[in-house]
Amino acid sequence: MGLWKTFKLSSKRPEMVSDRLQENQENSSDGLEIIPTELDRRAYYLRTLYDVSRELFGTVSFEAILRNFMLMTMGNFGVFRCFTLTCNNSAQEVRHFCSVGFNEDEESRLKHFSCSFLEGDISCTADSGGFEKSRSTPFPTDISLIFPFRVDGDRIGLVGLGPKLTEEPFTRHDKELLGTLVNNLVVALKNALSFEEIHGLNQELQTKNEELEKTLQQLRAALRKVEILESVKANLCKFVPATVSRMIEKSPTSENLEASERDLSVMFLDIEGYTRITEEMGGTVVNSVVEKYFSVFMDAIYTNNGDVMETAGDGLMILFLSEDGKTHALDAVRAAATIRQKTGIINRESEAILKPLAINIGITSGRAFLGASRFNSPTGSRWTYTAHGMLVNMAARICTKATGGAIFTNRATAERAGEEFPFIFLGKFPLRNISKEMEIFEVRQQP
Repeated sequence: MGLWKTFKLSSKRPEMVSDRLQENQENSSDGLEIIPTELDRRAYYLRTLYDVSRELFGTVSFEAILRNFMLMTMGNFGVFRCFTLTCNNSAQEVRHFCSVGFNEDEESRLKHFSCSFLEGDISCTADSGGFEKSRSTPFPTDISLIFPFRVDGDRIGLVGLGPKLTEEPFTRHDKELLGTLVNNLVVALKNALSFEEIHGLNQELQTKNEELEKTLQQLRAALRKVEILESVKANLCKFVPATVSRMIEKSPTSENLEASERDLSVMFLDIEGYTRITEEMGGTVVNSVVEKYFSVFMDAIYTNNGDVMETAGDGLMILFLSEDGKTHALDAVRAAATIRQKTGIINRESEAILKPLAINIGITSGRAFLGASRFNSPTGSRWTYTAHGMLVNMAARICTKATGGAIFTNRATAERAGEEFPFIFLGKFPLRNISKEMEIFEVRQQP
């Protein structure tokens, strides 16, 4: 019944059915036309986005990105005037500015307008759809559309477009496309800032590396000097007494080297019959023998805190400088006893000598002057560090009194050394160039 009624109604008004069919055909035709137009527009937007992005991301120069964006935008929207600008977050300082189609006066006004606009409403840079020229928004001359943007927390910017060459207004689709392009611009500018930061860090690192290399070269040179000085020191130590070396190392500029009176023990030793032995064996052989004997003596001397101050052919002058008087006297006697023992061993084992050597030793303990003496001459100055005074003279004199490898001392040494070694009083003896006779004690071999 319903179908019949409908048919009936339709049959009563055939002209209405005809009108509806025609309307449906027309609507269907419009839809087919709209779809290709929308596809063309989207394809154009995609091509534009691709072209602009390729230009923007093809460089990492902040200035070049702004200029490329400006030129591409002018071509795509058909405008002959355009500018781009960035400034600091407070819009007080313009950092970058590019423009086409404006003279210097107009550019100055654009900068002033942009800073005033951004300073007045910085929030407009967030999700902005652009601002068109209107009565409520006084734009500069020949600027129809502006689009603010934010690069980062310290940098904001503005894009300004003049009117289209066709004199048509900017459509909603134009603004959407421009918004997308500006978003890509922001990404490209951020990349450029990151590159600039990385480039700056690389330059700073390169500068640091150059400074480090320079420092390393200076350090190598300094180490080389130290090596040379250590080498010189090692060679000088062969000739300079260890006492002097330690004093100079401890205080290079002090006056500790100046002569002063102090309590010490002095030892002289020489080879008995040295002149005769030299004549019999020859200088070369004797020198080898002396080096062999004296090398053994050095261990005994240094082990007992002694220091060789002077050498003279077959003789040595040794000082014992411990702070305690009993200690340095006992050190000297111990060193002498060891030297006597080592001499006996070498005499038994050596085949280079025809007759055993006798090392005679004289020791005195007491007060003497110790320090540096300087001798000046027209050719320069010569320094020597040694002990001098009557105590030294007596040690040298009683050494000449000793024979057959004996060890002679004065009374002070015998009394200070204690009971570790047996001392025999030999009596008083006159010594050359000494007015009073001197008491001499002999250190006998330990049981």
